[in-house]
Amino acid sequence: MELAERTDEQLIAQAARESSDGLAFAELLARHEARVWRICYRLLGNEADATDAAQEVFVRLFFQRDRFAGRAQFTTWLHGIAVRTCLSMARAHGRRQRRERGIAESAARQQAGDANRKPAGPTADVAIDLETMLATLGPKDRALMVMKYAEGHTFEELAEMFEMTVSACKMRVARCKERLHERFAGEESG
Repeated sequence: MELAERTDEQLIAQAARESSDGLAFAELLARHEARVWRICYRLLGNEADATDAAQEVFVRLFFQRDRFAGRAQFTTWLHGIAVRTCLSMARAHGRRQRRERGIAESAARQQAGDANRKPAGPTADVAIDLETMLATLGPKDRALMVMKYAEGHTFEELAEMFEMTVSACKMRVARCKERLHERFAGEESG
């Protein structure tokens, strides 16, 4: 059977048996490189950090390739590595994250101030940038929302990735949505 015909789970099992980064690992890298980079970009917010994080994800995958236990799909396991890598990098870049959050909050206050100065008509909408909204969340909450709504993972997959229970994931997502609604719903109505 050709490598391209094998499942991710078959490839990671073969990669675990290989003594170095052999053909199976190279195939996994080729299959998942773009999506992992996209996840890292969505979580970290810039290309340079996303590139660094994606590279780190595949380094970690290489060293952890024998730890895949098959409890979840390979992609769920890999995306969990990506999330944990990005959260680790976000903690390391905490100052920059706080500065960006301050800028986003300043922009949101300015939008709210503009809305208060100008009466809103029935068709006037305040355009709230999704990045601005997500920037108000902490790194883990931002990651959870991105993986749920941008990447389309189920709560069961999120539970595996974030090492939480399904009910804890549901509750955390609901709380994030509630915080975002409380923070930004008032700006829409002026």
